[in-house]
Amino acid sequence: MSTTGNAATAVDAPPPSPDNPRPRLPSWVTGVLTGSRGPALGLLAMCVVFFIATPYFLTQSNLLNIVDQTAVLGLLALGMTAVIVMGGIDLSVGATLALATMVVGWLSHDQGWPLWLSAVVAIGVAGGCGLANGLGITYTKLPPFIATLAMMSIARGLANVITDGQQIVGFPDWFDNLSTTRFVGVFTACTAVLAALYVAGWAYMRYRSGGRALYAIGGSAEVARLAGIDVKKRTVLVYTVTGLLAGVAGIFLTMRLDSSQPSAGTGYELDTIAAVVIGGASLSGGVGSVTGTLFGVLIIGVLRNGLNLLGVSPFIQQIVIGLVIALAVMLDVLRRRETR
Repeated sequence: MSTTGNAATAVDAPPPSPDNPRPRLPSWVTGVLTGSRGPALGLLAMCVVFFIATPYFLTQSNLLNIVDQTAVLGLLALGMTAVIVMGGIDLSVGATLALATMVVGWLSHDQGWPLWLSAVVAIGVAGGCGLANGLGITYTKLPPFIATLAMMSIARGLANVITDGQQIVGFPDWFDNLSTTRFVGVFTACTAVLAALYVAGWAYMRYRSGGRALYAIGGSAEVARLAGIDVKKRTVLVYTVTGLLAGVAGIFLTMRLDSSQPSAGTGYELDTIAAVVIGGASLSGGVGSVTGTLFGVLIIGVLRNGLNLLGVSPFIQQIVIGLVIALAVMLDVLRRRETR
């Protein structure tokens, strides 16, 4: 009888209410789950582990190498942050990057255009891909997943059509040097541009009404529209800027590789989304920050660099990064539960 009574008591327990609130996590745990503190602590812990594991990790040359290697991912993730905060997704950034690399190579080598002008046009073409994404989502009502998936296929196909799938090699030394020559011993031209763009993106998302509007759209597009926010205009603008940033990333990658390759950027869309999610953004929209994304990008960069130094197989690295992404999503679920 006592066993039955206990079971009935457990089943008939009242639901959470103001008088009987459900259990909450400790306040310090909630603090870590919110904002960019969690990713920052995760990055710090990872650096400590690799510092203990290998003496080559915490050297100036290696740390600068990590920053250089994450410049392309950082640019893509900056645009993706705004997209995800707004409640969207962009699967086309890797293919758009590849298209930009092929356009700059084709125009400068085959058409004889000045390299600087070829780069500007390549970035413009990438911006056009982003514009097409935004128009497809807002005016033809395509879901962001489908619209950007279609653009991923189109842009990748165009990147191969331009030179029939052949890579273009051999750029001027001054072009390559922009990604290798360090000013004041620290910044290359690429990393300096990346730092400037992150500062601008952080200020826009935090202090400008347009940036705050993205959070409102991510929370509820209909509520944002009723509040007077031009949701369609903001959506098109965000996807266009994301395309432009993918174009700049394509130019940076061309500098680093000294070549234009139609296969460039394969899988970058997944790494980009992972960096933003690891940085604390929610795929449901309305949550995320440029600061958190920066930590997410560095986490992926440090993780790959450290595993390479330890001689871990690239296939094992994929498994580890997948587990990190799963952990980040689990933390996002906990964060949303605790902030309801």
